[in-house]
Amino acid sequence: MSELASDYWSRLPLGREVRLIARDENGVAAFAKPAGVLSHPNTPRDEARALLSCAYDHDRECFVWPGADAGLQRLWLLNRLDSATSGVILAASEEAVARTIKGQFARRQVHKVYQALVFGRPRAPQEVWRDRLAVDRRGGVVRVGTAGNVPAEAHFSVLRRKPGQPPLALVQLDPKTGRSHQLRVQCARRGLPIVGDQTYGDFRLNREFARHTGWKRLFLHSLETNLRYELAGRNFSFTASAPLPEEFAAAMVA
Repeated sequence: MSELASDYWSRLPLGREVRLIARDENGVAAFAKPAGVLSHPNTPRDEARALLSCAYDHDRECFVWPGADAGLQRLWLLNRLDSATSGVILAASEEAVARTIKGQFARRQVHKVYQALVFGRPRAPQEVWRDRLAVDRRGGVVRVGTAGNVPAEAHFSVLRRKPGQPPLALVQLDPKTGRSHQLRVQCARRGLPIVGDQTYGDFRLNREFARHTGWKRLFLHSLETNLRYELAGRNFSFTASAPLPEEFAAAMVA
């Protein structure tokens, strides 16, 4: 294992309003990422608005910054969230641990829970959504459609409803696959676009909502992440949760 500076965790170069919310003895860590913050910088110009405000090694998928007493320090990113999505995002202080956890993600052994505010009236209190997505990646831009061959599954449940014009619902989404833009596309396909979604959402309703409330964010939040992993012959479990931002509850009563 690499040598960590004695003040490694207390001196992480955290981005704007980013909070460290959990970590374990092996250096697995969870952060609460605000909406609008990048999971990692795509160019040096992006560093000021990323999870950590420092350089990023795209080949090793880790942040790099100078430590006070142990040379260069690194933090390995374990998963990503769209910049517009808030909530739990994971990282690790050791590369070997990062490889182990990424293996859990690849085998779909990490359980993630999201909550979202959607326009519309859900047909049922609970549903299992299965779709075949088409993912198009060009020039660093991802666009996802529903006429493809990439399987996507999510479990959907309604938490609260708000009648009116337009009607709103606070919903929970448990993805069983981790596809790019999956939840946003699956919601939109069922006539339940996520509030504030500027790519797959209802642009007219977004404008009216922003004008009425003053909120212009995407109302999608990574609420909780749970995983189990094995390291050096021992089993560990890790759980982290990031409280739902106040504007979600406020929007249901506004």
